Amino acid sequence: MDQFRGLFAKVDRNNDGFISVSELHDEMRKHGILSADGKVQNIIDSYDKNKDGLLDYKEFLSYMMDRERKWKIYFHDLDKNKCGVIDQEDIICLFKELGVVISKPNAKKIIQMMDKDSSMTVDWGEFLHHVILNPVDNIGELVSSWKHNLVFDVGESRAMPIEFPEEASGFGAWKTFVLAAGLADAVSRTVTAPIDRLKTQLQVHGSKAFSQGFQEMKAGGLRSMWQGNAVNVLKGTPQSTLQCLIYAQMKVYTQNRTQETLTVQQRFGLGCVSGAVAHAAFYPLEVLKVRLNLQQAGTYHGVVACARSIYRHESLSSFYRGFKPSILCMIPYAGVECAVHQSIMNWAKSDPAYNSDSKLFFFSFVAFASGQMTSYPLAVIRTQQQAQAFSSDSRPASGVLQGLIGIYERRGIRGYYNGMGASFIRAIPCALINYTLTRKFENMFSSMES
Repeated sequence: MDQFRGLFAKVDRNNDGFISVSELHDEMRKHGILSADGKVQNIIDSYDKNKDGLLDYKEFLSYMMDRERKWKIYFHDLDKNKCGVIDQEDIICLFKELGVVISKPNAKKIIQMMDKDSSMTVDWGEFLHHVILNPVDNIGELVSSWKHNLVFDVGESRAMPIEFPEEASGFGAWKTFVLAAGLADAVSRTVTAPIDRLKTQLQVHGSKAFSQGFQEMKAGGLRSMWQGNAVNVLKGTPQSTLQCLIYAQMKVYTQNRTQETLTVQQRFGLGCVSGAVAHAAFYPLEVLKVRLNLQQAGTYHGVVACARSIYRHESLSSFYRGFKPSILCMIPYAGVECAVHQSIMNWAKSDPAYNSDSKLFFFSFVAFASGQMTSYPLAVIRTQQQAQAFSSDSRPASGVLQGLIGIYERRGIRGYYNGMGASFIRAIPCALINYTLTRKFENMFSSMES
């Protein structure tokens, strides 16, 4: 009781004898709970007996006692060997039951989130302190919050999970994440499709893209701005899922061998390999997307018609047009983004002053921008080579070096970064939608399964 009295006094910052929604939310943020959604208001509504919008000590104590009873049962379930504490092996066992392989360094990080006496174990008091203000309702939501604290991603790809299942039979958490992130990814790509199409046109046509875009919208209506979105969704979701899968499994393997956290060089290497393999596997869909983005509405009647036209009038090699600059672009982009992203996140999450949603989002955007700026000229060459078959004004050279020279001769240094502004503008709403919806869908699917 005394600990709850002390916690009440701590949360009640203005010492008026009541806890408001804002005070409870602020205290949760101090505990690293960055996104409580609408649950704070639900807590107040559920335990506010006199409906004054505030919790007095008696109402707050009722909430605390309910959570203590509920999570004591979960604590005993997590303590597999019934020794009175939770250790790294218990965390690994929990993830394994959910169908997920987690490395020992990541299990150690989770223990450190709760461990107050540096014993590398978590007793009941430490566990209660960790969950008492966390608005999660079950083990699945607690695991989801751990994943959020270990990873925060931004950019054109989806949020990357800390681990993936070791094999297809470990289906639970893998299926939940893929379904949640896949739906969120499809929504974010659809919402931002007009900006993505503008970026592609800027890469090929430069400043002429704006006037051409208005003409196409007059001719094909507003719907024409979403031309090519279907293939973008078909390509983007499985490609980013495959990249996450390869990266996560290589990370688990590397960490289990070294028993240490990945170095910047290792993150760069794993990011390069996972990005290159996934990009190569789905590259033909990238070509189809560019073709549909650059052609006038109604030229092709769907993705299949576009693919059939390329096969009939060109050749199979056209599906890999621009592949060399594209793979050269993906390697530094994926490598730099993974290395910068995880390095910044490890630093930011260790300092409470930087451990907030807005600041973590900003740092993650810095990682995305770093990857973009190091590889964007190659992305421009790739898009121009993909458009070569029908775009007379792009006139790309056959090689990467010749392509760089050609862009400089026609448009100067600015030509290397045509469309990058649109790419940055698209990344912000895209990432916000991805991040918000992935967590909502993941919690929804977890509660449905439980």
